[in-house]
Amino acid sequence: MTILGISAFYHDSAAAIIVDGKVIAAAQEERFTRKKHDESFPINAVQFCLDYAGVNINELDAIAFYDKPMLKFERLLETYYGFAPKGLVSFLKSMPVWIREKLFLKRIIHEELEKIEGYDKNKVKFLFPEHHLSHAASAFYSSPYNDAAILTIDGVGEWATASISVGRGNSVEILKELRFPHSLGLLYSAFTYFLGFKVNSGEYKLMGLAPYGNPDAPETAAYIKIIKEQLIAIQPDGSIWLNQDYFNYATGLRMVDDAKWEKLFGFKKKTEEEELLQCHCNLGYAIQQVTEEIVYKMAAEAKALTGCDYLCMAGGVALNCVSNGKLLRSKLYKDIFIQPAAGDAGGALGAAQAAYYIYFNKERIPCTGQDEMHGSYLGPEFNDREIELELRKLKAVSHNTNFDALANEVADLINDGKVVGWFQGRMEFGPRALGNRSILGDARSPEMQKKLNLKIKYREGFRPFAPSVKAEDCKDYFELDTDSPYMLIVAPVKESRRKKMPDNYNALPLMERLYILRSDLPAVTHVDFSARVQTIHKETNERYWKVLDAFKQKTGYGLMVNTSFNVRGEPPVCTPTDAYKCFMRTEMDYLVIGNYLLSKSEQPEWKEDEDWRKEFKLD
Repeated sequence: MTILGISAFYHDSAAAIIVDGKVIAAAQEERFTRKKHDESFPINAVQFCLDYAGVNINELDAIAFYDKPMLKFERLLETYYGFAPKGLVSFLKSMPVWIREKLFLKRIIHEELEKIEGYDKNKVKFLFPEHHLSHAASAFYSSPYNDAAILTIDGVGEWATASISVGRGNSVEILKELRFPHSLGLLYSAFTYFLGFKVNSGEYKLMGLAPYGNPDAPETAAYIKIIKEQLIAIQPDGSIWLNQDYFNYATGLRMVDDAKWEKLFGFKKKTEEEELLQCHCNLGYAIQQVTEEIVYKMAAEAKALTGCDYLCMAGGVALNCVSNGKLLRSKLYKDIFIQPAAGDAGGALGAAQAAYYIYFNKERIPCTGQDEMHGSYLGPEFNDREIELELRKLKAVSHNTNFDALANEVADLINDGKVVGWFQGRMEFGPRALGNRSILGDARSPEMQKKLNLKIKYREGFRPFAPSVKAEDCKDYFELDTDSPYMLIVAPVKESRRKKMPDNYNALPLMERLYILRSDLPAVTHVDFSARVQTIHKETNERYWKVLDAFKQKTGYGLMVNTSFNVRGEPPVCTPTDAYKCFMRTEMDYLVIGNYLLSKSEQPEWKEDEDWRKEFKLD
């Protein structure tokens, strides 16, 4: 049985395909169109999935879309009615789009699929699971657990903004929901907006900024008190009530009422260009602390309702890896599985899985390995011949060698302080670079974070980088006693590796704190002595593991910096051509594509018709 899953028309559209319950392929549309968070119908991702599975549309047993558009429309109408006459401008802007595009979604899907190939419209079955069921399915059915509590938290689906479910065997039962307009995801996005980052893409920046806040400052405690007393009410079960007097997202064109928030917190909304001040950092710390408290209470309620020892998580808030790490260390559950494509892209996979196990009632046999995601390496791949042809068209100068020799050479280059673009195998599904579309550097280098941020990624200097570490060596560096293959858990750097900070550390300006040497792994140790860890397993990514192993043989360190292969505002690269363009646009030193090694110094002069900084806006 073959089922295609689709998510589209909000952000991060994607397609996924499963065959007899097994995940075969999945990809986000942004990787093909080069438009970050592309919301359009994922025609390229669908084509890739069909090609990889070797089927045409007529051979599909079902096509599953990740939410119910009519329920969303109902929520829209009821919300505007409930807040009327407030929100009239927003209502008039959104209605034509809904009437033209969203209400006739099935017809639009048919029209888009016909661009790929002709097919019998009466033969293909369409299914529309609810948004949070798609999230829950993507987490539970991809996990190794036979029974688990499931927690999904995001901005909003149809009505639900968070859900607690239980997964047993092949079933998922939703037990409890939090409903719009009360939403932890939208609360966090409101602070993302107020602190000068873009909603639906800048939330991870806010998470990275939070550790620069001073936990001991009276201002920070005051911010937490204001949030809890003026903006939200938190219940013992983790459900929240948001004071809509301070928010505009329900019916307006902005997340919050700027003037009210400025009066509440005592400073103006930050713009993208403005310098970060300590008040911004302290407010970021405050909302991160509140978020972690709410997530823990929701997880505790899920434990009380289900009695399960294991937890599965999905939804955009599940990408808050700081919260995930603290929840894991609380020992509330024996272990946690977080869907690597936790956002809306993963809804495509969950919709297909929900169709297979729930609608068609197929038997589920939990996997015997790590999980069902195959390391999340589910996208396109390129063989040596295809790589060679693309490099030839680009007039690129490359050297082909056997992989073991290449791994040793890359280890030498990184040991020498070089930055290497690393392009191998199947592209990752989800927002994280997991070692197949990555940029690699030396975690021991005091200059590496600054170099990567300012000369490679061209982004804000405060943003941290993640380490990839051989799974078997993880405990040598981090206080983490479980696997973290998807870079979704933040863990403390071991005490023995930390350096003593100055007594006035928290009083220092932000950028001075940034460049103080905090451990023997300065490029991946954040200001609070934490790191967003990715464990590398030989079973799922042997090539990347071999490079780490070669580096350890030479240096004694079985880890290195891993950041996504892109510049700021650009989606991670998909093809060898994408990789070469990114390589030539930046100050990367070397590029590896498959078994081909390219040195920047040997490449022909690179010219572009226009500045890529105009093409890719700040994210």
